[in-house]
Amino acid sequence: MRACVLRLATTAALMLVAHAAAAQDKIRIGLIYTLSGAPSTLGQQSKNGFELALKSLGGKMGGKDVELFVADDELKPDVAIQKVRGMLERDRVDFVVGPIFSNILVAIHKPVIDAGKILISTNAGTSNFAGAGCNANFFVTSYQNDQIFEAVGEASNRLGYKRVYILVPNYPAGKDAIAGFKRTYKGEIIEESLLPLNTTDFGPEVSKIAASKADALFTFMPGGLGINLLNTFIQAGLKGKLPIVSTFTADEATLPVLKDNAVGVYGVLTWAPNMDNAANKKFVSEYEAAYNAVPASYAMQAYDAAMLINSAVAAVNGNLADQNAVRAALKKAAFTSVRGPFKFNVNGYPIEDFYLTKVAKRPDDKFETQIVEKIFSNHADGYAKDCKAQ
Repeated sequence: MRACVLRLATTAALMLVAHAAAAQDKIRIGLIYTLSGAPSTLGQQSKNGFELALKSLGGKMGGKDVELFVADDELKPDVAIQKVRGMLERDRVDFVVGPIFSNILVAIHKPVIDAGKILISTNAGTSNFAGAGCNANFFVTSYQNDQIFEAVGEASNRLGYKRVYILVPNYPAGKDAIAGFKRTYKGEIIEESLLPLNTTDFGPEVSKIAASKADALFTFMPGGLGINLLNTFIQAGLKGKLPIVSTFTADEATLPVLKDNAVGVYGVLTWAPNMDNAANKKFVSEYEAAYNAVPASYAMQAYDAAMLINSAVAAVNGNLADQNAVRAALKKAAFTSVRGPFKFNVNGYPIEDFYLTKVAKRPDDKFETQIVEKIFSNHADGYAKDCKAQ
């Protein structure tokens, strides 16, 4: 009996060891995005971009199979924390990738970092973690929010706008938008309006904008917010009368709905689908073939994140146990970004180029943003000087 019990115990132990070894043979990645409600198109673009990159890699990173765990944060910080804890404790992920919104990033940052795992934000780039609050296990493949809004301020200068009305959502990224814009814009700001993130009726605000005598509207209204705003703007007869410089208000995530209503709207970004390089042409072609849609920056940044992780896993020969080596490999960013020049600053946020873009209709009747001119080269955020993480 004792011998039988011993054999059973030994067998069970060996099975556990084999199971653990099998688990270690896979790269386990948790994707957390907003996949329901009005902003779901943004999260879906990100998910598509990451999965497309993984498909192009043959489902492997550094020669190892990859297992994805996907969660919808529902744009609710408490839900996001719960979902991320499940990824960390139940799914035992090696990397957490996402989210879209900065308030969700603020919520999930601590549990991921406290668990000793690596968090890669493919869109949210709040200033909270760019300076003294930086961490060696945190990386961003989009931008630090202020960077893009600083570029909007400079673009507005170049476009000759002397009086600007600002309209943004009232959450961390919206506040970063105002701070970044004011850092470079040289004209007069006649209004700083912050609306709730769940705003659906833009009528009263558009009436104020119409009466403001502004030269231009600078707005940051992503996803469904942007659709509602621009439709209200057009219904009020302001198209063609008041120029718009936006971020994420009219982009490839919203253009399938906005269509001609968005043509001519200016934007600023690190990339556009018509960027002329081999990696980008491959990415855009494969994305359109797979999803019958033009990719947005959300997809591009997630695609780059997958390629970044692959480069790091390959560099450490799949040994994720050595976190110092993994972090060092990630910091090198030894992959070809579809946006062109890309490297990490000391705080894990990118140093990259920024461009003025404009919405256009393509010969195939699809809509996309197209590059007008470069605004900044190798632009770094101003918070990195306070980061001590190495």
